[in-house]
Amino acid sequence: MEAILFIVRTLLQVLLVTVFLLRVLLPLTRADSRNQLSQAVIRLTNPLVLPLRRVLPPIGKVDTASVVALVIVQAAATAVLWLLGAYPRNIGLPLFLQIVVLSLVSTVLLFYTYALLLYILLSWVAPGTYSPAAGLLSSLCEPLLRPVRRVIPALAGIDFSALFVIIALQALYIAIN
Repeated sequence: MEAILFIVRTLLQVLLVTVFLLRVLLPLTRADSRNQLSQAVIRLTNPLVLPLRRVLPPIGKVDTASVVALVIVQAAATAVLWLLGAYPRNIGLPLFLQIVVLSLVSTVLLFYTYALLLYILLSWVAPGTYSPAAGLLSSLCEPLLRPVRRVIPALAGIDFSALFVIIALQALYIAIN
């Protein structure tokens, strides 16, 4: 049963929820919507986001339909995991909603941790080259790194801002879990 829970959690939580999280983050970080990876995220999430967009208008830069779709997908993933026995059977609606919110926050923190790690690795392996993944990672990670770079400048030409951001993200992840 643990193996089934692992597979379902990976497919729903890690892959599906992350795609919808990207749908929310791409316009907020002003990522290039012509990027092939951005186009894939948009195409994968359109079946749920477009019907919601007819009812929910955007509020400023925030695409309300994408946020609601993300919450719906997270709630559905949590419900499936609950039905498979990942959570106690006798939880009520308040505890279920708390699990949904904490799972979503955990997903955001882990997503940014892994995105920063990939961003660092790409800067070491292929600095100065362009790839769709590098462009997307740069758009997603730079808004987190910019404020830290103002406080902690590069030492001897080495940028430690990503290290400090990863430490902070992991501390937040440990605090909520």
